[in-house]
Amino acid sequence: MSFSKAPDDPGTLEFEATVERSGTDVVLSETYFYPEGGGQPADRGTLGGRTVLDVRTDDDGTVVHVLEEPLDAGKTILGAVDADFRRYCARSHTASHALYGAGRRLFDDLDYGGFGIDEEKVRVDFRTSSPIDDEALVELERLVNRCVWESRDVDWRRLPRAEALARDDVAFNTKTEDELTGETVRIVEIDGWDVAACGGTHVTNTRDIGPVTVLDRSNPGEGLTRVEFAVGPAGIDRRAVEKRAALDAARTLGISVRDIAAEADRIRTERDELRTERDELRRQLLEHRISEIADDSFERDDLRWAAGVVDADANDLSDAVRNRPDGVDVVVLAAPDGSLAVGAGSVDAGELVDDLTERFGGGGGGSPDVAQAGGLDADGAEVVAFLRE
Repeated sequence: MSFSKAPDDPGTLEFEATVERSGTDVVLSETYFYPEGGGQPADRGTLGGRTVLDVRTDDDGTVVHVLEEPLDAGKTILGAVDADFRRYCARSHTASHALYGAGRRLFDDLDYGGFGIDEEKVRVDFRTSSPIDDEALVELERLVNRCVWESRDVDWRRLPRAEALARDDVAFNTKTEDELTGETVRIVEIDGWDVAACGGTHVTNTRDIGPVTVLDRSNPGEGLTRVEFAVGPAGIDRRAVEKRAALDAARTLGISVRDIAAEADRIRTERDELRTERDELRRQLLEHRISEIADDSFERDDLRWAAGVVDADANDLSDAVRNRPDGVDVVVLAAPDGSLAVGAGSVDAGELVDDLTERFGGGGGGSPDVAQAGGLDADGAEVVAFLRE
């Protein structure tokens, strides 16, 4: 079997090896390519000048290199790992450990739910009863970058499985760490910061991670909170965008960046007060308009009807017809956009809506007391004129 030497020797990016299995699914006498697993993507690069499309691990642990073109068995070839992508993955993987270590300092009941790396961002899944809100995201970013700044050493070693499982300081994730089934467990430690069971590639010092930018959080289910972050250029670009937006907002508001939050609270409060005032004015206007419509009521089918055009949305129309004006048996309020509502006591409002939609198109329904319709092919004035005929 050929196991990957990449986790324990991530600095070796070129090597010679003998092809033991020919074709496009190649097995080598030894390899420094990292196979996809545990949330880290497979290394990129070439073997004997052929592009490596994928690197995977067979059921028996053998590393298989999937090539663009075949290689012959017995041939000694040069393997070249893509240095930039390996460096990105190593930085990102160590950053995920640093972030989890930051989480340990913020949350008392933190468990590890897994992680993953793609080309734009990295994610770590936390399981905790504490809410991971905006304030927590900011603090996670501050702590992880403090860990980077402090240039903490990163090392890895293998421990007997029983010894590793007995340690309370080691973060385990049985869903993603395949090595937990072996006789030994590979332990990665950021000095004084975090200890975890991990089979991935890492940098040897946190300063090599570079700046880390927390991007967002989400809920992937199973009681987890997913925190996404960026390492390197993507994170730097995100910070520049956010900084520019903050400066633009401060300039527009005529305040300093530090005062944006307080000013936003003031504006939100003022907006809510204006919305409340607007809604009350709309309610009063609607009541006045319904009163006008009731004053112009008419007889139809031996009943007293009130029908008119009201510039309101469907919900407001429906609420308005629940209380019919005194002396009115049926009230129909139609909006210019082709929606209407019917309130009735002596006839079935739902049946009346069916009759109107059969004539004017659209659809709707409701109870015998209140019914609605929308999507009519006529405006409110046409509906009212028809009812008055």
